[in-house]
Amino acid sequence: MTKHIADKRTPSTGSRVQQFLRLSRSPRDTWHRSRPAAGSSRLVHFLRIARGRTV
Repeated sequence: MTKHIADKRTPSTGSRVQQFLRLSRSPRDTWHRSRPAAGSSRLVHFLRIARGRTV
């Protein structure tokens, strides 16, 4: 019994791997973005949680 026509895939060209490697060789900024400094917004969220508000 043969596979259904939808189950037959053409061989991969490896382009996804090539694109991943191209991105991984680019400068670090692609993978490691600097996080913004914990400012007042973080404090606001902590206070909101401390007050018992969840929304």
